[in-house]
Order: sequence, then C-alpha cells, then structure tokens
Amino acid sequence: MMTKVSCSTLTSNFSYINVRMFFSKLKNSLSLKFSYPISTNIKLSVRHVSNTETLEPVKMSYASYESTVSEGHDQASPLIIMHGLFGSKSNWNSLCKAYNQKSNPPRKIIAIDARNHGDSPHNEHHSYAHLAADIKALFEQLSISKATLMGHSMGGRAVMLFALKYPELVDRLVVVDISPVTDSPNMNNLPDLFRALETVSLPTEVSMSQARILADSQLEKYISSKELRSFLLTNLVQRDNGRYDWRVNISALLKNYNNIAKFPLVNELQYDGPTLFLAGTNSDFVQ
Repeated sequence: MMTKVSCSTLTSNFSYINVRMFFSKLKNSLSLKFSYPISTNIKLSVRHVSNTETLEPVKMSYASYESTVSEGHDQASPLIIMHGLFGSKSNWNSLCKAYNQKSNPPRKIIAIDARNHGDSPHNEHHSYAHLAADIKALFEQLSISKATLMGHSMGGRAVMLFALKYPELVDRLVVVDISPVTDSPNMNNLPDLFRALETVSLPTEVSMSQARILADSQLEKYISSKELRSFLLTNLVQRDNGRYDWRVNISALLKNYNNIAKFPLVNELQYDGPTLFLAGTNSDFVQ
C-alpha cells in the first residue's frame, strides 16, 4: 500500500502513567470532576470561568497522509496531530506515514503547524483559546465533521481545550506528555530558551550546515543539552535575502509565555469521550 503525502520527529520512549495518581493531582489542582474506575472513557469538567474574547483564527499549514489504494473499507475518522512548543509538522513525518500505513480501517493523518510555528502564519496572539480556534477553522476548511485528535506538549493542551469546547467534533483524544496541571520545573525555564535563541547572530555568506554549527556553538553557552539544541536548530531557516532566522515567532511566544505555561480556566465545559494520556519515562510534565 502506497501512502500519498500532501502538504498546503521528535520521538521518545513512552510509558503508561499512574492514572489514579495523575487524576488525583488534576482533581486537587483544578477542581476536576470525574468518576472511578478510570478507563479510556474519562469525564472531565473544569469549574472555572475564563474571559471571553473574539478570536481571529489563522489558516494553518498542514501535511496530509492518505492511502493511494482503496481497499474497500470504510474510512475511519481522520487523525489530526499538533506538535509541541518549538516543534512543527515535520517532526511527525515518519510517525504519520506509519500511522497511515498501519491504520485499519484506513485513516487519513493530518499533521498541522500551530500558529507561530513551522510554515503557519505568525501572529501576535498565542493562547490555547487561539490554538483551539485555529483547529476549528481547519475542520471547516477541510469539511471535517469529526476527528481523532492527538497533541504533544503545547499541542496536547490545545487539543484538550478543543475537546472541551467542541466535544461533538472529537471522536477520540490522545494527549502526549502534558496535562492541565502546571507543576514542571522545566516549564519555568522556557523564557530562557527564547532569550537564548534571540542571542544567536549568524553571517549571511555561510552555508546552512555551517550556520547550524555556528548557531549550536553559540547556544551551547546557555543550553547544555545537545539533544535540545539539535531540536531547536530544526527551526533555523535562511530567508530569500540570505539572512538566517528562526521559523518560530520568538517575540510573540515570549510575550505570550504565561498563556502557554498555564492551562486556561474554563466554565463547566465537558468532554467525556475516549481519552488516552501518554507520558515520557523521564518527563516531569506528567507525574
């Protein structure tokens, strides 16, 4: 079976989290209502109120993976994937191909670039409410009536809010390495990453490979992890004028850091569809 990829990974070892401990923490931190026994059918209701505002969605860039051969099966609802902070749809390329090839019944896979990331437009506004509005606009653009949603990190919180706001549009929900609870020390270090990227200065007369080496050397002063630097460097691009720049909108993301670090407060919204939380073995975003 061939897979057709049309356009408009970070990987890690995953393990099932201690679900009871995790939801106990959710309950204590966010006053969530749910019923035991915990299963893939999880009923969430957050008892808080957020400010309402008019949200202007952006038209997100996406890549679509679908079979070129019809096998006579009904199509399952599409799987829409949103990456995490500093990521892009290209991080999921290999996994999207595998998901498409192994899906039975066949399922279209759609990887999206969040606003201020990848090939999607830059915008001064960046909150989970805006990201949810962008996903809703994509549903309308592609005439999707229902889909399974998967989100990693920032994308995980975006799809959680989308499911709470539009439960009738969500078939299933997969949240990777994040929760609504804000208690990760690494989350507090995010502004330092933005500022480190802002310090990078590169000449225009060097090749991309040379620019990456130079940028890595400059980032090493602030970021000791080679893996993290390599991931951040996937955002390095060369503009038409030869100038090197970052694909991520650093100024907007830094300005909206508080919107990214915390899950929004919502008013009695509820999603009770099948839900799966996954966590990296060494992650402190879900404990």
